[in-house]
Amino acid sequence: MDLADSNVPAIIIAFLVLLFSLTVHEAAHAWTASRLGDDTARRLGRVSFNPIVHIDPVGTLLLPLVALASGSGFIFGWAKPTPVNVRNFQHPRRDNVLVTVAGPLSNLAVAIAAAIVLHNAHGITAIIALEALSLNVLLAIFNMLPIPPLDGGQVMLALLPINLAMRLRAVQPYGFLILLALIATGMLNYLIGPPYYLLLKWLNGQ
Repeated sequence: MDLADSNVPAIIIAFLVLLFSLTVHEAAHAWTASRLGDDTARRLGRVSFNPIVHIDPVGTLLLPLVALASGSGFIFGWAKPTPVNVRNFQHPRRDNVLVTVAGPLSNLAVAIAAAIVLHNAHGITAIIALEALSLNVLLAIFNMLPIPPLDGGQVMLALLPINLAMRLRAVQPYGFLILLALIATGMLNYLIGPPYYLLLKWLNGQ
């Protein structure tokens, strides 16, 4: 996300929108898991829109605030992962995919709602709606990259044949380093830029 004017109000708005969006994402994982038979997250209070139960001190607070305050072109952050016990699912492989995609789909739902609001909004409401639209499109696409432990990586692990899934699982401990390398080299923009701008343009009705 590019903040043209990195002032305090802009930082506050962007951070609050990010906090809300990450909360919705993780709550969607937890709610879907509960509906499919795994109450692990529900018992931990994670089926909630209370951001406190989803906050990761580093991923939700420190890194996003540092990125915003520095005027970085990309906000890198995450919430506390939602615990899921696939053994509680009636159809473990299928249900795990449904739980995984629920997060990005929830961000797309927020983006669609924000686009509807944006078309009829003015002033501060329009600013917040635009921030919610752009950030949630970004979160949805970013999380579906096929890199473990991102949601897209988890979907690939569930869908690939066992031998290929095992090879991809071997990459999981290095997923964070891979993401950092993609960001540092600018390659991440090439991966998520085209679908991001295409979806943003479509939601804006252009």
